Amino acid sequence: MSTAVAAPFRFFSLQVVRTRRLGPSLVRITFAGPELRDFRSDGLDQSLSLFLPHPGQEEPVVPVEEGDDWWQAWMALPAEERAVMRSYTLRELRRDTDGATTEIDIDFVLHGVEPDAAVPAGPASRWAAQAGPGDRVRLIGPAIADNRAIRFRPPEDTDLVVVWGDETAVPAASAILESLPSGTRAVAWLEAQHADDVQELTVAADADITWLITGDDGSPTAVDAIRAARLPAAEAPYVWIAGESGRMKELRRHFVGERGVDRRRVAFVGYWRQGLTEEQLREQGE
Repeated sequence: MSTAVAAPFRFFSLQVVRTRRLGPSLVRITFAGPELRDFRSDGLDQSLSLFLPHPGQEEPVVPVEEGDDWWQAWMALPAEERAVMRSYTLRELRRDTDGATTEIDIDFVLHGVEPDAAVPAGPASRWAAQAGPGDRVRLIGPAIADNRAIRFRPPEDTDLVVVWGDETAVPAASAILESLPSGTRAVAWLEAQHADDVQELTVAADADITWLITGDDGSPTAVDAIRAARLPAAEAPYVWIAGESGRMKELRRHFVGERGVDRRRVAFVGYWRQGLTEEQLREQGE
């Protein structure tokens, strides 16, 4: 039985069902498990916390028996023992007609897994590159469909949706774009490390989608590209930007300060921060 974290979130015990390589830097992993019957989300950019095992461990070590005190107990464990924790967004949630079978997809960005990589892969990339059916993980996810880990909430009067996401935000950005109904105007910039990582999206909206290839050095091309762009005229635009915290904040300043978008209509979320680990970010409260 899973232990509550802080409503409306809880722990879920899951297993890998299958993996699919989407490109040189991307792999989609499908998870399932009986506990997913209680997983609820209506969000298109639903944030999740995933716990992964270290090499040699059959499952991630997370002190779920501590209930809401799991974080302190987890942090007290030796670094080589406690589960690797990383934040991801839900790419897709699927249920069969009677709700008995549920699967979720999470897309992983792979860095440093190549034999000649200049910078070695981190623990999450190593795990995702080698994951196979039956591998066990834990997840903190929503038990209530409308929850605070959903940021994409355009007002009803929105007449233009503007999206930017770096490669860590592409899954959420893709889900957002694919959800927009026909007749919706949208402009999006999505980043990919390699041209072969670019994905074909099925979009009904009137969407202008630009893929920015960052290359191995992760060149920050987004800010210049967006500054140079001419956006369609709109009286009530809504902006969603997500990715590396520093560039996300710079883009928010651009949309609010330079383009005059009402700051209340700019949703932004930093999925990571250059030079900091996930644990350091959480300790800083970001």
